[in-house]
Amino acid sequence: MTRFDEVRATFWGEDPHGDPPPLTDAAVRDAEHRLGVRLPASLLALLRDRDGGVVADAWNAYPTGAPTSWSDDHVPFDLLMGIGEEGGDRLSLLDSPSLAEEWGLPSPLVLLSGDGHTWIALDYRTCGGDGEPSVTWFDADEASELPLARDFRTFVEGLTASASFSDGED
Repeated sequence: MTRFDEVRATFWGEDPHGDPPPLTDAAVRDAEHRLGVRLPASLLALLRDRDGGVVADAWNAYPTGAPTSWSDDHVPFDLLMGIGEEGGDRLSLLDSPSLAEEWGLPSPLVLLSGDGHTWIALDYRTCGGDGEPSVTWFDADEASELPLARDFRTFVEGLTASASFSDGED
């Protein structure tokens, strides 16, 4: 079993909002059309298991090689937005263009997780809409960014528990 498959098997945590409806091929095609990008196969694999929600504690942080406003050595990843329909109770990947504009983020990005002040996003600036995006941390308040992984699969394979860091922040 590959590292990605090991993470995928236990990726999703207990979600207080319950499980969203299953992701359909039509919803994926619509999302890619509306966002103007091809979403990574590894992201779609996770979203086909559950279309967004709480990430399990074992995978809720990503180590960094440089400090951020969040921590000296990691960033949080406790939620992965699904495709779902934007404007509902949960944020959706489809909300990315309006959220990026609202928070002064570059484009094109697909936001994966964040709270407005900080975001983890698929970064299509270098690869274009049909390429394999890198994963980047953005701090809107500090107008800074930090590359995290060359692609989404590598990002997932690097996830670990926030409790494994010295500050233990979630």
